Amino acid sequence: MSYLVEQSIERLKYNHVRITPQRYAILEYLIDQDSHPTANEIYKALENDFPGMSVATIYNNLRLFTKMGLVKEMTFGDHCSRFDFVSNEHYHAICNQCGHVEDIYYPGLEDVEQVASDLTGYAVKSHRLEMFGLCPDCQKK
Repeated sequence: MSYLVEQSIERLKYNHVRITPQRYAILEYLIDQDSHPTANEIYKALENDFPGMSVATIYNNLRLFTKMGLVKEMTFGDHCSRFDFVSNEHYHAICNQCGHVEDIYYPGLEDVEQVASDLTGYAVKSHRLEMFGLCPDCQKK
C-alpha cells in the first residue's frame, strides 16, 4: 500500500467512514492515475474487479472524497467532471482538442490567495489556474 493510500485510508477511518473494497479500489485508482479520470473511466477500469459495482457507487464515493478534501472535482466546460487526487497544490493545462489534462507544478504561486485577498478585500477560500491550448500530440496532427 502506498503512503498516500495509507494516509487517505487513515483519514477516512478517523472520520468513521467504512473502508469497503470498492472504496479502497477507487481511491487507489485515483492516486495511481495522473490522467484526471471521469467517473465513467474509473468505472470502466474497475468493473472487471467488481462486477456488481454500479456507476452510482463511483459517483457516491467521489462525492465523499471531494467533501473530505481528498479529491478535487474539475469541470472544464465539456459537461464531464474529471477527478484529481489532492496530493499537493498544482495547476492544469487542458487540450482544447482532445481534452487531455496535464498537471503543472509551479513554485511561487503559494501566496496568490493572500495577494488576492490583500488587493480585493475578499476572504479568499480557494483558487485554480487553468491554461488551455493544444497538447503536443494534437499539434502534430
